[in-house]
Amino acid sequence: MPEPPDPPQPGPAGPAGPIPVTGGTVPLPLTGGTVSGDPGVLVGGIAAWIDSAPLRGLVERFRGRWPTGDLAALLAGLDDFSAAHWDFRGGRERPDAREPALDPSTTRLVSDAATALGLVRAAPPALPRYAHLLVLGGLAHACLRRVAYAAHLLRHGVRVAGEVAVLGSFRPLSAAERSVLADAGVTGADTEVDALDAAVQLAFGVTRPAQEDGVDAGHPHRSWSSRTYRPTGSPPVRVLAAPSSEPQHRRAHTADTQRFWAGHARLSPGDQVLLVTHPIYVPFQHCDALRTLAVPYGSGIDTIGVDPTMPDPVRLPEPTLTPGRYLQEIRSAIRSMRSLHTAL
Repeated sequence: MPEPPDPPQPGPAGPAGPIPVTGGTVPLPLTGGTVSGDPGVLVGGIAAWIDSAPLRGLVERFRGRWPTGDLAALLAGLDDFSAAHWDFRGGRERPDAREPALDPSTTRLVSDAATALGLVRAAPPALPRYAHLLVLGGLAHACLRRVAYAAHLLRHGVRVAGEVAVLGSFRPLSAAERSVLADAGVTGADTEVDALDAAVQLAFGVTRPAQEDGVDAGHPHRSWSSRTYRPTGSPPVRVLAAPSSEPQHRRAHTADTQRFWAGHARLSPGDQVLLVTHPIYVPFQHCDALRTLAVPYGSGIDTIGVDPTMPDPVRLPEPTLTPGRYLQEIRSAIRSMRSLHTAL
């Protein structure tokens, strides 16, 4: 695939200087927190996040024209704008994204906006008790940290009536991810779900599953697997690799894994579900969970990021989060909110 052209870089901020963004986190229901599938609440949350001052400031800083029309038109316009200016992946995996060259004032603006839009600070769980706890997969380092954080939450008072579900796919690990796992003492992992399985064994002190199930369909996009552990003093921990809903085009993504898990777990109306990811992904993965779990099943969703102040049992450094990474995930949030709005 040819390298996509560089997106336009922002020009000078003009006589007035950079667009100001106030500090703090925008108090919106779609930056995390416990939210049900009530359509009116969700539409209001989408509108408040999308039409917020921090996002308007970013669009203006990148010389964009604010879209006009109803909420659907606004979401479509911002999707198109972010594709032109903030998509540094070009269809590649996140580690392969380019980093844009931004001037210092734009870098500060991006940092302030990311904080205000809920992509920076970790928040504690909103409730003391949940029906289920979901850990979302990712790169190898994230797999280790998120599973360890889930175990930390359970040890420090969060109660789960059902199961802990660790959700991933058969995405092959890169050489860099294998190196990360080796530094943590993990060898023999070939895929994301292997990394998650190893993380469960490390964090929960287990060695072999009590139950195993799955289908090898001859292609990783069509196959699935389930391994359930029963740690002492903990709810069951299931490691689940989902098939893709579009196997001819791509591997399973976050929404695929959530839907697949919900069918296995028999999610019920009123069930409160806690999702664990990293703060930078909270807005987009929260909206994906609202679309795939809250709307069809009537469940409550609370999405939190790993607290960086938690002691790290695997002692691995956190990757540097750059302005380009934040802009990319603001675009992911816009797209996820557009999909949620369409579903409503």
